[in-house]
Amino acid sequence: MKTKVVNHKEIKREWFVVDAKDAVLGRLASNVAQILTGKNKTAYSPNHDHGDYVIIVNAQQIKLTGNKAEAKEYFRHSQYPGGEKIRSFRKQMELDATQPVIHAIKGMVKKGPLGRSILDKLHVYAGTEHPHAAQKPKELSLNL
Repeated sequence: MKTKVVNHKEIKREWFVVDAKDAVLGRLASNVAQILTGKNKTAYSPNHDHGDYVIIVNAQQIKLTGNKAEAKEYFRHSQYPGGEKIRSFRKQMELDATQPVIHAIKGMVKKGPLGRSILDKLHVYAGTEHPHAAQKPKELSLNL
């Protein structure tokens, strides 16, 4: 049996819409990361971007299990002494509900130029509306 290597010009990409209403953040992120990287396709190779485009709607209605809604924190640092900024999950959801979803998926894809090109295919929206109707996205049920 021969191994089929797919040329980047032969890759057929599709658009999917995922409704994040009442979905658990980690489970949603792991399933979407597989679609973005193309691991659900038969011609997957780890050094190529075979993934599809994913639109996530209703990101403001995502939930966490257990005590994580109060305990989870997002950390960043300004690279100056004493420049650490810590924000709770609840505060982050109030400021921008799309960032926890993007942060979770970003942690599950490759780091480097390939991972950044994979993340360019992710579109997250807090509400139910999205401007990608022209791409005719298919509804994707992840059974979360």
